[in-house]
Amino acid sequence: MSTPNGENEFLYELHVEIEEELIITEASHPEDEVGQPVTEWLYDPTDVEREKIALRGLRDAVEVLEDGWRPGDDVA
Repeated sequence: MSTPNGENEFLYELHVEIEEELIITEASHPEDEVGQPVTEWLYDPTDVEREKIALRGLRDAVEVLEDGWRPGDDVA
């Protein structure tokens, strides 16, 4: 993660927020819910896993943009 420099400030802040959400999501331990009756679940463990996958994908996309890659850069 790079430091912000004006035009990348938005991406930097977005990256920080995504990382915070990912930390919270990973700390939730949805596997503990599976041993309890469904009516006791605070959240669905499958939804937590989907959210982790989505946050990782979003984080990766922001990192690519922070590094300056643009569509067509890989075309020779």
